[in-house]
Amino acid sequence: MPVLVMKFGGTSVATLDRIRRAAKRVGVEVAKGYDVIVIVSAMSGKTNELVGWVNETSPMYDAREYDAVVSSGENVTAGLMALTLQEMDVPARSWQGWQVPVQTTSAHSAARIEDIPPANIMSKFAEGMKVAVVAGFQGVSPEGRITTLGRGGSDTTAVAFAAAFEAERCDIYTDVDGVYTTDPRVEAKARKLDKISFEEMLELASLGAKVLQTRSVELAMRYKVKLRVLSSFEEQSDEAGTLVCDEEEIMESNVVAGVAFSREEAKMTLVSVADRPGIAALIFSALSDAGVNVDMIVQNISEDGRTDMTWSCPVDQVKRAEQAMADAKSAEIINYSGLLADQDVAKVSVVGIGMRSHTGVAAKMFQVLSDEGINIQVITTSEIKISVLIDRKYMELAVQALHDAFELDKAA
Repeated sequence: MPVLVMKFGGTSVATLDRIRRAAKRVGVEVAKGYDVIVIVSAMSGKTNELVGWVNETSPMYDAREYDAVVSSGENVTAGLMALTLQEMDVPARSWQGWQVPVQTTSAHSAARIEDIPPANIMSKFAEGMKVAVVAGFQGVSPEGRITTLGRGGSDTTAVAFAAAFEAERCDIYTDVDGVYTTDPRVEAKARKLDKISFEEMLELASLGAKVLQTRSVELAMRYKVKLRVLSSFEEQSDEAGTLVCDEEEIMESNVVAGVAFSREEAKMTLVSVADRPGIAALIFSALSDAGVNVDMIVQNISEDGRTDMTWSCPVDQVKRAEQAMADAKSAEIINYSGLLADQDVAKVSVVGIGMRSHTGVAAKMFQVLSDEGINIQVITTSEIKISVLIDRKYMELAVQALHDAFELDKAA
């Protein structure tokens, strides 16, 4: 039988009624002739509750025990989903990560999937099981300990299973009905996309769009797994949701596919640092060692052998960056006169594979922002993306103006 992977996020299984609704969707696919692998998240809010219990019990916790506790939310959902399907006379059983097994690295709370041998589940399909309900977000380390994959790890689990089992498709059920040209809460004219390329989705996910986890899109692109993003709360058709697929499967697309944004950005500037070979490597190695996720980087023109170095990073990593630079200065590795942190900025980006073959996108974007009186502080570009850092108070205005300018409310 062909295999289909269906993933249900926390809001989709938040209550027993929602689990029943999700189970009915699974039953529809079983009736079509699929063997189904269902990946489930913990019920909405449960993971946060479990994390809170761990922190209250042991602020300096053992990461191995953290994973043992936090992974239990998915185990509960998997068992309840399997029981619900059995009540519907659908042959189903639950699987925890170690039972499959989902083999991961030993990096507790941030493990990466290394292999998913299909033999155990396939043998049960051969015996008549129709649905394997797998606890997402978890696996087993080479040492035999439970591991977790980090936030959003159930998306990654689902795509990894689709690749391992050569599934026909991987359906991600969530609380939105697809991928939009931007967040409808910011721009009312945002339009749902029927299809989007892996590359565009990867850029949008990494730039602030919350629909899919970045690692899951990377995995889907590498193994050519067709992804479909659907709502758990709306009636479905074969054309429902948004299909994330190869660029070649999209006949026509707008030059710009979407506008992404991130509010939680900070701009940091190292003032008057020596302009010499290797200084950038020293700065960003120190930041990397401190766990600072650097995004946009700009180096100013050198004057009298000194320069300023500016970068962006998440707001919650500013203190880490400040400490890393202070340590580097005290160790006389990096000499600078000051470190400025602006935590009132936002990143706004336009993304589209059509930018490869069309000129003038950057000029148009910059003109639109200029017309709205919005000053650009930092710019970065790639083949299919242009990102700018601006004052946070202008973020929504920028998103709306760019969405209008590139006519994203209209199909190609």
